[in-house]
Amino acid sequence: MALAPTRERTAARPPSPAPTPSRGFWSSTLGKKTVMAVSGLIMLGYLVAHVAGNLKVFFGPEEFNAYGHWLRVMGAPVLHHHWALWIVRTVLLAAVVAHAVSAYQLSRRDLKARPTAYVHRRRRASYATRTMRWGGIILALFIVWHLLDLTTGTAHPGGFEEGKPYQNVVDTFSTWYGNAVYIVAMLALGLHVRHGFWSAAQTLGVGNARRERLLRTLADTLALVLTAGFVSVPVAVMTGVVS
Repeated sequence: MALAPTRERTAARPPSPAPTPSRGFWSSTLGKKTVMAVSGLIMLGYLVAHVAGNLKVFFGPEEFNAYGHWLRVMGAPVLHHHWALWIVRTVLLAAVVAHAVSAYQLSRRDLKARPTAYVHRRRRASYATRTMRWGGIILALFIVWHLLDLTTGTAHPGGFEEGKPYQNVVDTFSTWYGNAVYIVAMLALGLHVRHGFWSAAQTLGVGNARRERLLRTLADTLALVLTAGFVSVPVAVMTGVVS
């Protein structure tokens, strides 16, 4: 007589938690790319405002020091001194952290997707694309140095003077290492902006075949203007135009 088939007893698995929209968005590759694009655009907006403020150094110490004072009191009398500045710093810090974390996790995900090297070695992207990772590291280290130099004064050459940004800028760029660090970082920034702006446009769905030339031209222009604007300050100090 045939025996009836028996069913194997398996341990009941606990139901997996339902994915929340926010968790699913951040876990996806598209979500991380979107966070990276938006945070990058926030930083780009800050850079445009920052280079415009830096160029005030060409109008003399009174103009530049007045601009530095305005940064500390902007929003007054609605906001207390430094409050608006700290709001900007907080938003910028959040954007930097979100950008760095997204970039790192996307890089690790890309390596896991192709653990073995390509058989045929050939260039698959532009120079800016291949150097995005090292450019990001250079910029991260530069930000730390820049804050210690011109914000806290910890790494500032000579005597750091609170409330006198013009003299502090001149002191920094009167040293060979201050110029070298700043110029190298700004060149890395230009490459980063050039590729990053284009990538952000693609991620956010702005780029298409008809707008490709316009977006590439805009990316090149932004990178060139920002790099030239930032580099012009140490060059002006080195050549005696600003002293």
